[in-house]
Amino acid sequence: MKILQINFSDFANGGGGAIAMYRLYLGLKKANIDCKILSGVKTLEILDSQSIVRFSKLEYLIKLLTSRLGLNDIHCVSSFGISKNNFYINSDILNFHVIHSGFFSYLALPELTKNKPAIFTLHDMWSFTGHCAYSYDCDRWQHGCGKCPYPDIYPPIKLDNTYLEWKLKDWVYSNSNITIVSPSKWLTEKARQSILNRFPIHHIPYGIDTAAYQQLDREECRHILGISQNQKVLMFGAVSLKDQRKGSDLLIKSLQQLPSSLKLDTLLLTLGEGGEKIAEMVGIKTLNLGYVSSDRLKSIAFSASDLFVFPTRADN
Repeated sequence: MKILQINFSDFANGGGGAIAMYRLYLGLKKANIDCKILSGVKTLEILDSQSIVRFSKLEYLIKLLTSRLGLNDIHCVSSFGISKNNFYINSDILNFHVIHSGFFSYLALPELTKNKPAIFTLHDMWSFTGHCAYSYDCDRWQHGCGKCPYPDIYPPIKLDNTYLEWKLKDWVYSNSNITIVSPSKWLTEKARQSILNRFPIHHIPYGIDTAAYQQLDREECRHILGISQNQKVLMFGAVSLKDQRKGSDLLIKSLQQLPSSLKLDTLLLTLGEGGEKIAEMVGIKTLNLGYVSSDRLKSIAFSASDLFVFPTRADN
């Protein structure tokens, strides 16, 4: 079996969806299954990964019009050329992941899935909304969108044509051969209430390397990180204070309300960027590990912590 994965990025630069896709790639290779990656952003120096050949000038000119009309992604006409790529030609199954980051036109799905079965792994709600990756309290995607209450939510739109984009996606799916995979029960239920309900929908959680992610000795992990055995350790993934979806404001408000005596005994263990700034705002000592790509180091951090805090307002 030969599998082709299609995603915005081939690794971490593309966010959580890219990491999940890459872990799946590694798992398939370990099982001796031929797997290739075709992406908008190539970062890996491996023969199994290629970037999509883009018609940059043409797509730029088309985007000048389509973006003003509030239609994202459809300017990426290079997607129709994927069928000529050797990775595509030699594949038996396609696996689409994050395809809404300005590198792929969903209008190409009918052609690409006409002769090859495809899996569409959902990493957010975008596949069945009129533009957004997360709709929060809005349920208009169940009925056709239009009159969007959140036009600025990622990916943002300049004009509310969400009804038209929803109709375009509905047409695309009516002419595509796709099976849906959702990593979370929450997103699975959303998909079953959406225009994707014409397809088989399966809940399959993300896979991880269990050799890297396992409960380790807490005292040893704290010693490695230079953390006192007596401290209360709160761990969270630091995110931009401007990203409302990730809930940094909720985290800050909660930490500020902790009693002063508890703050003195507490250490914030943070991954990513922005942790030190949050620590300054709440008056709690912090250890910021920065961006961590090593799964083993992440496992050490989890094992050293007493509590993991995840304040996001909406997430797969």
